[in-house]
Amino acid sequence: MLDRRALLAALAALPLAPPLAPVARAAEPGVLRIGYQKNGILVVAKQQGLIEKRLEPLGHAVRWVEFSFGPPLLEALSVGGIDLGQTGDAPPIFAQAARSELVYAAAQEAGGSGAGILLPKGSEIRSLAALKGKRVAFAKASSSHNLTIAALEKAGLSYADIEPVTLAPADAAAAFARGSIDAWTIWDPYFAIAEQGEGVRVLVRASDVTPQNNFFLASRPFAESRAPVLTAAIDALGEVAAWCTQNRGAVAALLSQGTGVPLSATRRAVDRTDYVIGPMTDRVAAEQQRIADRFHALKLIPKPIRIADAVWTPPARNG
Repeated sequence: MLDRRALLAALAALPLAPPLAPVARAAEPGVLRIGYQKNGILVVAKQQGLIEKRLEPLGHAVRWVEFSFGPPLLEALSVGGIDLGQTGDAPPIFAQAARSELVYAAAQEAGGSGAGILLPKGSEIRSLAALKGKRVAFAKASSSHNLTIAALEKAGLSYADIEPVTLAPADAAAAFARGSIDAWTIWDPYFAIAEQGEGVRVLVRASDVTPQNNFFLASRPFAESRAPVLTAAIDALGEVAAWCTQNRGAVAALLSQGTGVPLSATRRAVDRTDYVIGPMTDRVAAEQQRIADRFHALKLIPKPIRIADAVWTPPARNG
């Protein structure tokens, strides 16, 4: 079990803040710019270099840009700072509501299941209902935002029943370690690191509350003008995902090496991840639409949106 000092040291390996807002710019000729976070398939793909190999015959190189969580990644996508990236369920909804020209290029169903609501040492909270009136931290417009709301609904509570504390993951981690928040909704690898802390308890896991899908999002202009490049990149990621499913021990080692997250926490995160990548199905799109409608009903996004408007249809393959 990690004590407070060890917990903070482990979390220090992760990015402390999102990068500065990128300046709007056009896509770069011959380059696919990929935004990634310190977890998951994209980190493995970066380590293996498979996307680079697949894009070389198409005359494209790859540039990797790291982000601490989904909203700043999609901000970069919206202004042309990157062309492709992966996030959880909520960020693309907020981005689409803000008129970002993004498309859903592929889905990783249940890819965000390594998430939950954590309680600090000494907490007297024993149920979701006991969150009423409590300070619950999560990253605004992230998958943890949606998970928090879904968990409250499961307990018969409303969003107004808690005191939301919107913090970036590493800032929330510090607040959690200090005991200045009552609960923390978070995803892997932060979740895996923090749940090893001494006295830390898991109030509920995402898998017991709501589907937590991940998505590969692309800039619409890029998808329309360089469809073969995007298709090749998604195909390569599918191969990486299949390899991850069969080689979880090696995945944990690669992720730990590539991110600096302790191997024990990385193994925990890898063991509960579903790495299958596929197209946007009607079922996945419908679940994403339910989330969008939930945010609009709470006035967290200014207008209703249609997820179907942002689903990319790849070009037909020859043969």
